[in-house]
Amino acid sequence: MSLADELLADLEEAAEEEEESLLDEEDLETIEEVQEEVQLDLNAESVKSIAKLLDSKQFAEILAKIEEYVKKQPKASAVMGPVEAAPEYKVIVDANNLTVEIENELNIIHKFIRDKYSKRFPELESLVPNALDYIRTVKELGNCLAKCKNNENLQQILTNATIMVVSVTASTTQGQQLTEEELEHIEEACNMALELNQSKHRIYEYVESRMSFIAPNLSVIVGASTAAKIMGIAGGLTNLSKMPACNVMLLGAQRKTLSGFSSTSVLPHTGYIYHSEIVQSLPSDLHRKAARLVAAKCTLAARVDSFHESSEGKVGYDLKEEIERKFDKWQEPPPVKQVKPLPAPLDGQRKKRGGRRYRKMKERLGLTEIRKQANRMSFGEIEEDAYQEDLGFSLGHLGKSGSGRVRQAQVNEATKAKISKTLQRTLQKQSMVYGGKSTVRDRSSGTASSVAFTPLQGLEIVNPQAAEKKVAEANQKYFSSMAEFLKVKNEKSGTMTQ
Repeated sequence: MSLADELLADLEEAAEEEEESLLDEEDLETIEEVQEEVQLDLNAESVKSIAKLLDSKQFAEILAKIEEYVKKQPKASAVMGPVEAAPEYKVIVDANNLTVEIENELNIIHKFIRDKYSKRFPELESLVPNALDYIRTVKELGNCLAKCKNNENLQQILTNATIMVVSVTASTTQGQQLTEEELEHIEEACNMALELNQSKHRIYEYVESRMSFIAPNLSVIVGASTAAKIMGIAGGLTNLSKMPACNVMLLGAQRKTLSGFSSTSVLPHTGYIYHSEIVQSLPSDLHRKAARLVAAKCTLAARVDSFHESSEGKVGYDLKEEIERKFDKWQEPPPVKQVKPLPAPLDGQRKKRGGRRYRKMKERLGLTEIRKQANRMSFGEIEEDAYQEDLGFSLGHLGKSGSGRVRQAQVNEATKAKISKTLQRTLQKQSMVYGGKSTVRDRSSGTASSVAFTPLQGLEIVNPQAAEKKVAEANQKYFSSMAEFLKVKNEKSGTMTQ
């Protein structure tokens, strides 16, 4: 062998050693489980050859001790020193461990019944996935699959929808009839599984009832069942009190994943506390946060219980109240944002500018006379269209009234100069004309004449302004804007005042 061949051989051996060292605990557990399953004799005729827990001496002794302590019911004050020193504590721990063995035994019996009964009804395994429901259904049906219809016992096991699917599938199954001997072995396995399940429930009831004697504060927080489970898997109350909260939260976590099946439903790092009632009562997004909080409080309660303090569970009630208070705080809705008004401006309103520039601006932006006349309308009169095209568009009073001028000087009443009444009277008197009028001054018609034709004398010279003068004097006296009351009668005294 050359030097190169020896080097390659050494590298291959080193690679094999590294692969072996990379196997973790989960792989070793999987390999051991596969080996145990291979060792099971699935071709055995009787279930007692593979399931021996029910007839074991340990099973009978533990059940006998449970019945004995149920009758005695010792008090918590009788225990001195560590809890592990109490004789009943060992029974509780053994009973907890026995429930785990019963679960494994039920799985073995379920596999045995499933393999034997698949000859008669192979589709039933996929229709009823629960192990205990499957065992009860097999015991009820037996060889006669027609019992699915109108069976009251089956309605207590399965839902109506499942019963309907099972009955339809049973009518089209390709299974074969079982022999009497095979049917007896299946019934024997079903009875054994149901008896083990009943014993498991009796052990649970006992453990839950005695957890107030062993760990009253811990039981108040997570319940007796969960407290018994975490104590059993931790190896006792003393070992549980020495564990940190992060490890207590992981007690009971499922480390195995089924190969070939979806792992979406498997929650990593979730143990008994995560699945307890106090945590599951919250919304799903708070489960992990709540599990960490409950695990921390359980560690404190376990340390109190390990020293036999607060035997009535007062510390447990205080811790649970603190947990519930934090749960309520987490679920509070966010505060409503209040709409605040804007602060008042610091600078006040500016004074409007006056003077010549302001008046000019008002005159420039004010409404002109032509727009005023165009906006006015006379009701009851037909308007002429401006362009003979748009119906209803007219120029209003524009060109119909006033001086006839289209554009007039705009007068602002607010800024117009005020004239006193005395000055108005003076100007009115000065405007009055006595005697003949000229066409230049009065802008009257030039055809006016003093010669008139009468039927009596023919041509007659008259004064055409005489009548107008009388009318003007009367109007000036009574209807002038500057006229005043001459006489006022006082109704109370009956006198006239001037």
